[in-house]
Amino acid sequence: MIRKGHLCQSFPTMSRTLNNIVSSLQRSGTFINSLIAASTIGGQQLFSSLTFRCPCQVGKNFSYGSAFLVIPAFLLLVAGYALRSQLWTMTSEHCCSCAPPQRRISPLERKLACLRVFSITGRALVAPLTWLAVTLLTGTYYECAASEFASVDHYPVFDNVSASKRKEILAGFPCGRSAPSDMIRVRDEVALLHRYQSQMLGWVLITLATIAALVSRCLARCCSPLTSLQHCYWTSHLHNERELFERAAEQHSRLLVLQRIKKLFGFVPGEEDVRHIRIPSCQDWRDIAAPNLLCMGDDLQGHYSFLRDRVDENEEGKSEGIELKP
Repeated sequence: MIRKGHLCQSFPTMSRTLNNIVSSLQRSGTFINSLIAASTIGGQQLFSSLTFRCPCQVGKNFSYGSAFLVIPAFLLLVAGYALRSQLWTMTSEHCCSCAPPQRRISPLERKLACLRVFSITGRALVAPLTWLAVTLLTGTYYECAASEFASVDHYPVFDNVSASKRKEILAGFPCGRSAPSDMIRVRDEVALLHRYQSQMLGWVLITLATIAALVSRCLARCCSPLTSLQHCYWTSHLHNERELFERAAEQHSRLLVLQRIKKLFGFVPGEEDVRHIRIPSCQDWRDIAAPNLLCMGDDLQGHYSFLRDRVDENEEGKSEGIELKP
């Protein structure tokens, strides 16, 4: 019995500890960046094995290999910006027509805005840089794109081969097509050269990205108007502010919608003792179906849904309804 009691008491403590760990990991930039990088690596390996097939044709290898190398990285960069809620918050604050008139921005606010932009950009660059680094270290895309431009003038086997025929032979190297015995060694050496060049570019990219991340983080901390404790508090404050605002907004909007639905129909969903229902008039339906724009015109409150407050308290008693007798 004592052991069972201790176990029952330890379960809430373990649950709270696990929730704290999960919450801290979700707010940890290093954990999120590592998760993004790992997901990008797995997606790149799956994407390459399922979709990439070098055409091995003159004039097509370079465009095909370059497209697989650059376009996914660009799309990941765009997605990295698009998925950052802070970017849309900053955009709505400056572009929304219902925002307060422009006022003078203090130097402190400018520095904090720059820190937010740096944070958004750094997180958005994780996935595309990971894609480029992994693809270059693998070397498959680079080998396909650079196959036509390999220098083979120092190989005697190509002395009596025309330029067009040489390009055709080089373009077929990535596919491992059957080649004369005297060209097999050339094909293997060209593949090793391209693999060497691709992996060197990958390591250079990783080194430059690491140095840039370290330098930018140091500069951000040095130029920040906040101390380390203030920055920690500010980060926690933004997280709590967002979380509590979403919870309050959800509850507020739900209560507002329930109030307007009750004015329109005379009851709310889930109400057990319904004694009176209201029949909406044609004008009510037209008002609900009318186009609704947020924060437009001189209305200070604006309309936040299609169920606008068209039914006032006096009309509610005069409107046609049906009494439900128990």
